[in-house]
Amino acid sequence: MGSEEERIAIEKEKVLMVGAGGIGCELLKTLVLTGFKHIHLIDMDTIEVSNLNRQFLFRKSHVGQSKAKVAREAVLKFRPGVDIVAHHGNVKNTEFDIDFFKQFSVVLNGLDNLEARRHVNRLCLAAGVPLVESGTTGYLGQVTVHIKGKTECYECQPKPAPKSYPVCTITSTPSKLIHCIVWAKELALAKLFGDKSQVSDLDVRTSVDGKSITSEVENDDVKFFELRSGESFQQFAARVFDRIFGYNIEIALQNEETWKARRQPDPLYLDKILPTQQEEEGSAAEENGNGVEIEQHPTVSAMATLGLKNPQKIWDVQENARVFLESIQLFFKRRSKDIGKLVFDKDDQLAVEFVTAAANLRAHSFGIPMQSLFEAKGMAGNIIHAIATTNACIAGLIVLEALKLLTNRTEQCRMTYCVEHPTRKMLLVPVEPAEPNPHCYVCSETPLVLEVNTVTATMRDVIEKVLKRKLGVDSPVIMQGSSLLYETGDDLEDDMAAHYASLLNKSLALYPTPITTGVVLTVEDYHQDFRCSLHVKHRETFDEETEPDGILVTGDIASVINAEQPTLPTKTPAADDEDLFNKEENGHGDDNKDDDDDLVMFTPETTAGTKRKLEEDENLLVEEKRLRIEEPPVMV
Repeated sequence: MGSEEERIAIEKEKVLMVGAGGIGCELLKTLVLTGFKHIHLIDMDTIEVSNLNRQFLFRKSHVGQSKAKVAREAVLKFRPGVDIVAHHGNVKNTEFDIDFFKQFSVVLNGLDNLEARRHVNRLCLAAGVPLVESGTTGYLGQVTVHIKGKTECYECQPKPAPKSYPVCTITSTPSKLIHCIVWAKELALAKLFGDKSQVSDLDVRTSVDGKSITSEVENDDVKFFELRSGESFQQFAARVFDRIFGYNIEIALQNEETWKARRQPDPLYLDKILPTQQEEEGSAAEENGNGVEIEQHPTVSAMATLGLKNPQKIWDVQENARVFLESIQLFFKRRSKDIGKLVFDKDDQLAVEFVTAAANLRAHSFGIPMQSLFEAKGMAGNIIHAIATTNACIAGLIVLEALKLLTNRTEQCRMTYCVEHPTRKMLLVPVEPAEPNPHCYVCSETPLVLEVNTVTATMRDVIEKVLKRKLGVDSPVIMQGSSLLYETGDDLEDDMAAHYASLLNKSLALYPTPITTGVVLTVEDYHQDFRCSLHVKHRETFDEETEPDGILVTGDIASVINAEQPTLPTKTPAADDEDLFNKEENGHGDDNKDDDDDLVMFTPETTAGTKRKLEEDENLLVEEKRLRIEEPPVMV
């Protein structure tokens, strides 16, 4: 089992695990089998059917229950003497503060989203607790070690927001339109017109008070989404509409635990959206001439049938409902040969119309802004599913690094990357951790430059696009010198909250304390013990493609200090690992859900100025001493 020192450390030290999903299940099992006795586990998610193929601690009877609590119960059945404390909650909740983190000897992450990773990194820095970070996507994975003052922190190298689409978020708690688009494409479209033998969690299954709640027709699930004898195409489309946008939402609402900290969705039923007369008129128009009209279009299109011509127009709820109904009918009338084998193709006009309408209807139900067909089509992307064996390998590596940390062998710690094809004759590639980045705005508090059009940009833009999205700040407090410009918090008085809210849409230049070039904003988040300064630099224009937010954050302080002088290039420190994000969500971020796995977009990239060779099959960039796996430029 190892040295006596290891045995003592394993038995007495307290360990915090964050995430009980794909990596988390493997990690908890490996920890207790290694001999760890004191483990705390945090996860806010509930178990979904889609988790069961890899999260082996869960069973079908557990669907709808807390991942953290069920994982604890499952492990205690084969290791009853272990002290495991399960927390069903968001790691960003105030109860999990710096003092909470200080009680642990090491923190082990099994997360799936950037926001939660940033948050845990900052709390570990503030508490002085080492962090072992991890991530997987398909056959790729990595484990990285972060020790305050000795190695890079998690945020020492820039991390673009990952394009990830967690299954649990998609099926249960979407918070962005992209979640709804993936749901419409991978679940709704596939369930109705794709391979019927493939599993699709279009129906919601949940539980209340530990008892499983399922659809009344669970055992007849496949047949429900098939055309019935004597049923018209219009009747079938209406029945499907009420099921997936109405009945399934009502079933999901029965799990009150899920909606304690989230906005409840609104069930949508066809008779409330489209009056009976409108339905009948639409059907009559189709029977009385639309069949001939359709033939004049080389591409089958619901938009053409309904007279919707502008793909950049955002349809209202009624228009989305009509497109949804019409697209289903057209698949049966004009594309019947494709039913049962249809796969989404962005060049398939009718499929794109169906996905756009279904995604917008689901978005409307969950209070998410709808988008045009043009925008929805552009959001479609590649998907990589999780692989259980990768999760198992990564979990084992996490425990190995934790043992080194607990026995003060930090010089032996390695950042290890799991690759699909051999790199230097290895599938597990270890590299030495890098030293802290002296320009890191998190662990070194290096000032940042905020390039923004101060005439058109507002305080809301700064808070949403910069502080929350780019810098991962949850509860920002913004000051200019001694002037308090903005703050949030439960203890904030109503009149002050109303005052700050009234200024959110005011341009920076017209703010009561004008924010223009040369102004230095101090940003703090007391919960994260985070502080940074933003040096404002006015900029008139931004490139719409490369800078779509119209705001840029850099570390180029020289450009502010001497704006008249040409800016010299800043040397970028050698980059280190970059994660393979698996999603948006163990529920610990704003996107709320799942774990390592599920639906993710992954595109390895390089950092300029470093000597690397390109692995042909993997697109993994390897340099002489270290390997770097980069994330895609944007998402999930």
